[in-house]
Amino acid sequence: MADRFEGQVALVTGAAGGIGAAVAERLAAEGAHVAVLDRDEAGARATAARIGAAGGSASAHLVDVADAARVDALFDALAAERGRIDVLVNNAGITRDNLLFKMSEEDWDTVLAVNLKSVFLCSRAAQRTMVPARGGKIVNLSSRSARGARGQANYAAAKAGVQGLTATLATELGPFGINVNAVAPGYVATEMTDRTARRLGFEPADHQAKVAEQIPLRRVAVPADVAAVVAFLASDDARHVTGQTLYITGGQR
Repeated sequence: MADRFEGQVALVTGAAGGIGAAVAERLAAEGAHVAVLDRDEAGARATAARIGAAGGSASAHLVDVADAARVDALFDALAAERGRIDVLVNNAGITRDNLLFKMSEEDWDTVLAVNLKSVFLCSRAAQRTMVPARGGKIVNLSSRSARGARGQANYAAAKAGVQGLTATLATELGPFGINVNAVAPGYVATEMTDRTARRLGFEPADHQAKVAEQIPLRRVAVPADVAAVVAFLASDDARHVTGQTLYITGGQR
């Protein structure tokens, strides 16, 4: 695999498992030092350990990405320690699904904070290092649910917001050589979608098979599929791509 990120420093939020872990491992495999960020400290350490065992470079960091003070402190510390921040992947996300009439204000606020506010906070912190360096890549995780999803008013609103924020940041940061893009996966086989399947009364494998019937490629995605696209957008191969949201849905519309 080409060392597209040799000598670079990449920060990946929500990287204790699922898509975030896959992204962290992919960037490390291509030469980056990856700061693995998550509220799950044990999970973050496990991701960093796997990267180290595979010959890569990684460090694990405990952070609540919806807490401005903690985000600023960690990003400033990492920039000071490593001397640079080249890539930021805003992946952290949660779901608190329910129909509108059952959804609590707490579940609305929590999902918006983790899925949308965190993108603002982390991007604002990273640009303090990227702007003087006149370069950097930010990749945000949106979702197919941004187009609307029953039982996900909070999640859909947050992921739609990510797309608007992405386009705006690309406009503001482009003059400083910073690319900002988003990916919007469809169904990805992760622990999060496994929980959704069980909530709907399915075993995860059965639910994946049912979903795959509706996808032109006849398969659901795995985290590595998303990580490959994120790696492209974070690399110089995508140096003239910014302000875009790329859907990763296997052709499903």
